[in-house]
Amino acid sequence: MIQTQIKTIIKEPRITLVGAGPGDAELISLKGVRVLKSADVVLYDALVNNELLDFAPENAIKVYVGKRSGDHSYSQEAVNKLMIDYALNYGHVVRLKGGDSFVFGRGFEELEMAASYSIQTEVVPGISSSISVPALQGIPLTHRGASESFWVVTGTTSSGEISKDLYTAAKTNATIVVLMGVKKLKEIAEIFINEGKGRLPAAVIQNGSMENEKVVVATAATIFETAQDQKIDSPALIIFGEVVSLHSKFQPIKAFYELSEGE
Repeated sequence: MIQTQIKTIIKEPRITLVGAGPGDAELISLKGVRVLKSADVVLYDALVNNELLDFAPENAIKVYVGKRSGDHSYSQEAVNKLMIDYALNYGHVVRLKGGDSFVFGRGFEELEMAASYSIQTEVVPGISSSISVPALQGIPLTHRGASESFWVVTGTTSSGEISKDLYTAAKTNATIVVLMGVKKLKEIAEIFINEGKGRLPAAVIQNGSMENEKVVVATAATIFETAQDQKIDSPALIIFGEVVSLHSKFQPIKAFYELSEGE
């Protein structure tokens, strides 16, 4: 009698945080693609391009755990629990996050959770939207004679308030990039207006790097009304700074002010 033994393959649990970039699927790193190809489970966020899921094996489990403005079906605690459960039961979990996992992505919190279960982790950095989206529009965050530094600030804190850092940033000559702030654009613009910077160039970019990208350029005093007129909505980032004046759409505004001052 021949006895057949069925061996169960137990995969070692591990978690890899992968930054997916700003949205365009081609802006993920080669290492990110390689890691996706070895995934047993992919937990992906709202801002991740679904085309990237095609890099994962066909039999990999793919779970949407996104959080958008007004849609918080998955709390961070729930995501953490899913991540651990899938790693312990299935093996390699790829946590695919928009932009870079460590720029307002709560990536370190997820690493801490994995460490508490002694699960091996790895980080694959992603291209942050805070830098890449302005660049794709020809807006440098630093430029000789215009800006020597830049701030990246969240528009809304976990308590729903405007970040106090914005009030400090508005006092500087640096370029200010605001993420997750379009819902509070009016209040944010007023911070700069109250600093006497109503004419400071400003831009809002929605769906940066994607085919349906929308861009509005104005001044701090008019950016809210301009964005409203163009029906700008999230996901979008906001830029305040002299570097925005380098964008082609700002040239008519610049010419208007120069003409007004010459009269």
